[in-house]
Amino acid sequence: MRRFPLVIAVTAVLSLPTLTAPAAAQPILLTTVGMIADPVQRIAGDCVQVQTLIGPGLDPHLYQARPSDIRRMRRADRIMALGLGLEGRLADILARVGAVILGENVPEDRLLTHGNAPDPHIWMDPSLWAEIFAPAARALAELAPDCAADIEVAAAREFDRAMILHEWAAQSLATVPEGHRVLLTAHDAFTYFAHAFGLENEAIQGISTASEPSIADIDQTAQLATDRNIPAAFIETTLNPRAVQALIEAAQARGHDLTIGGSLYSDAMGEAGSGADSWPGMIVSNVTTITTALGGTPAPVPEGLLP
Repeated sequence: MRRFPLVIAVTAVLSLPTLTAPAAAQPILLTTVGMIADPVQRIAGDCVQVQTLIGPGLDPHLYQARPSDIRRMRRADRIMALGLGLEGRLADILARVGAVILGENVPEDRLLTHGNAPDPHIWMDPSLWAEIFAPAARALAELAPDCAADIEVAAAREFDRAMILHEWAAQSLATVPEGHRVLLTAHDAFTYFAHAFGLENEAIQGISTASEPSIADIDQTAQLATDRNIPAAFIETTLNPRAVQALIEAAQARGHDLTIGGSLYSDAMGEAGSGADSWPGMIVSNVTTITTALGGTPAPVPEGLLP
């Protein structure tokens, strides 16, 4: 990953030109999740209308297409998904409609796995999520060829934004004391995040939310939290908090004061106005919550980083 001063990088991001609107009607690109739609809409500018199928607070692992979703897919000029198992119940439909699968463009040596399955949560590592911007830009340029040059410039701008975001997150999380650098969550959505920023990742259940964690899972995690003196566990906005609440109670029964460190955005961005309603905002919110709960101090957010 290339490194550069934050102030210089932000200036470079903000100095790039904005896109110009084409005269023709906008083609429609339907994306599966907001983490794709948000940067892709900035790359598209006014040249392509980007829509999202699975909205805030919804779990893409479990999402099932409704009749209205099928109609939206038919109206779209192109559909864009991550793949890698994220849109589990939509996989067959996405294959039938010939969706652009961005995960196929991620370098294989940078993908993490659980068992034989790839971990799809790559947006948690900004430097890795930036790998999807170039293939997304190519798909956009095919939809709006007159805008190809502007789209390429905007993709470079989003790449730089991701690098700045990664640098800021690393600076913030580096302030967490060594003994507290354990991220304890409901499901295993933060492995890329932990790997990128030098944390240890622990979760009650695996990467999919298709099943409920067992009592044995909760007891085992509670014992780990007690043995390691982990200060906080985190709930997720797309999951019922009862598993984490049960974990807190199980840890307390063992004499360990495990607290809820806050809510994290894992498989979906936040509602409009939440501050996590963009992909960079989602990462900033998570980093701020985690850093603070584990005893660190978040760095000031660089001006212009958040869209």
